[in-house]
Parts: sequence; C-alpha cells; structure tokens
Amino acid sequence: MSAPIDQFDNFAVAPPGLEHFLLTEIRELKFASVTAIPGGISFKGGWPEVWRANLELRGATRILVRIGSFMAFHLAQLDKRANKFPWADYLPVGLSVKVEATCTGSKIYHDKAAAQRIENALISSGYEISPKAEVSLKARIDDNRVTLSLDTSGDSLHKRGHKEAVGKAPMRETLASLFLRQAGYTGAEPVLDPLCGSGTFPIEAAEIAHNLQPGRSRRFAFENLTGFDAAVFEAMRRPATPLKGPKTFFGSDRDPGAVRMARANAERAFVSNVCTFDNHSLTDARPPDGPPGLVITNPPYGGRIGNKHMLHGLYASLGDTLRSHFPGWRVAVITSEPSLAKSTGLPFKPKSAPVPHGGLKIWLFQTDAL
Repeated sequence: MSAPIDQFDNFAVAPPGLEHFLLTEIRELKFASVTAIPGGISFKGGWPEVWRANLELRGATRILVRIGSFMAFHLAQLDKRANKFPWADYLPVGLSVKVEATCTGSKIYHDKAAAQRIENALISSGYEISPKAEVSLKARIDDNRVTLSLDTSGDSLHKRGHKEAVGKAPMRETLASLFLRQAGYTGAEPVLDPLCGSGTFPIEAAEIAHNLQPGRSRRFAFENLTGFDAAVFEAMRRPATPLKGPKTFFGSDRDPGAVRMARANAERAFVSNVCTFDNHSLTDARPPDGPPGLVITNPPYGGRIGNKHMLHGLYASLGDTLRSHFPGWRVAVITSEPSLAKSTGLPFKPKSAPVPHGGLKIWLFQTDAL
C-alpha cells in the first residue's frame, strides 16, 4: 500500500492560474517526471528531492508527498486498512499529527468520519492527534480510492522566515515570485515598485537575481519525519551572507512606516545592500540611473482596501507618472478590478488568467516597454 521508500509521487501546490509558471521553475531546477495538473505540479523523487523542493521552489505554496493508496468502500474497510498501514515508515512513533480528509464521488462521503477513523488508527499505533501539530496527514477519498499524503512543508512556503514586518494586505512571496516570472523577469534587469508596502516585490526580485534559496531561513515539517537526515539537508542549504553589488531593486511608499518595514525586511533577508526604499508619494517616483527595467506593483483595490470608486484617481496618477517618467520600462500591475487597470491609461496587453487570492480574483496587467 505504501510507495517505495526511496521514490515518491510528489505534488507542488500552486495558485490556480499560475501552474504554468511554477512548471517552468521546477523544470529549470531539474526535477524529474514533471507534469502540470490543475492546482500544481507533480514530480518524482525521494526524500532529498522533497527537501530540495521545499528549500528552493519560490512559487510553490507547499510540497505534498503521497505515501500510500488503497481502496475503501465503507468505514469498516477504511478502519482495517488504516490500522494495517505502515505509519512508522514515515512518522516516528509518538509524533503529534493532524488529519484532514476530503471525500468526493465515494461511498464514504463524510469527511469528519473518515478523518476520525484514520486518527483512531494513528492513536492505536502510538501517535498523538492535535489540530496544532506541525505535521499534517491529508486523506483524499475519490471514487472510493483513499490516497494518503504528508504535507512536508508545515507553514505555507510563502513564509520565508526572514520577513517579520508586513503592511496592510501584503502580497505573498510565492505569488510575487510567480507574477515576476509571468512579467518576464529573469533577474537581469532593475525592478521598481512605487507602492511597495513592506517591500515584497523588490526583495523577491533581489533574491531571484542573486540566486538565494527562498527557504534558507526557516524550518519545515519534514524535519520531524522518519528518514530525515539533518546532515544531508544542511549540506543543501547555502549560507546567507549580505549581498554585494549595485543597488538595482527599488521601492517607495508614502507611508514612512511601510518604508521602515521594507528596509527591515531587506536587512533580515541579507538583500539590503542591493535594495533602496524611499519615502515619498507615487507622483514623485522616478527611475534610477541606468538601463530601464520592470515596474511591478500591487496597488490597493476595492475588495482589498477601501472603496474602489475612490481609487480611480490613484491608478490614474500611477499611469501618468509612468508614462511621463519611465520611458522604456515595462509595467506590471496586479489588481482585482479591470476598471482600475483601465484608469491608468496604460497600453496593457490582454489580461492574464485570473488567480484566486484572499477570496477575490486578481489579474496581472502588463505592458511592453513604454
């Protein structure tokens, strides 16, 4: 019932609508047997590849490992097979675990009842059950097949471990990395955000340009699992030291508190030497000396902050400023409101696929060089 201990079917979860960009990233990192499916990317690999995926993938939300699969047509059968499952191959006895179950198109149709039967099997095998456990076991019952997966990440992978200060309605780092990729950013050009908040886009762009591992500063749920080799994993980590080089990543915000947060976050991420954050209004944004690059920003929008009808002026100012002062720069704007994007007056290309975010659908609107 369990997969071979040295090879798993793994799944890198992606925001719906952005799977293609995670697929490109995971191929660049040379993972094996890579396939895009709705909601993420499947790939093959043993534990070292699972650890590497958590450590190095920027766009993935979390990494799931399928540890087993069996048929169950009723709860008694689920009981029997869960009690026979070789849990200790994956979970050290005594570990605290939480269980999540989903049922679709199956004779077992009650999620909570299915989860409870699996919990009982774990308890009888010497494990503790806690909703606050770092290790999460996911049971998906689809067409009477039970698939068991472990969430090897723990906290969502957007929590890089070095960003402590966040502003109102921040952009998650995983989303930011995928939007940067969608906007054609490869790390070889300057990036500027004139509404930077806590600095997510410039910091993420700096990390991409300097090939920093996104998970270098945090711990992961897989560190609790059977088979974890701390020495092997530590050898995968590249120690972070303050970057050297020209300042090519820029952010500005009219809120001095946001600028202080951005600077502190850049310092913790060891990218402050290549980033500049200034406190001024949107209309005072100007390009740095040197070649043009990418302006990317996540302005307020109606469903996220305030009344959207009051935001058309902000978007109009954004468009005026960029047209007047940023010739040759490409522009990427994330918003939930196509009418707000239109208010910029910028020559946007057809909008991208929608991406679910915080209960809204958001789009990346982008231009060619102005």
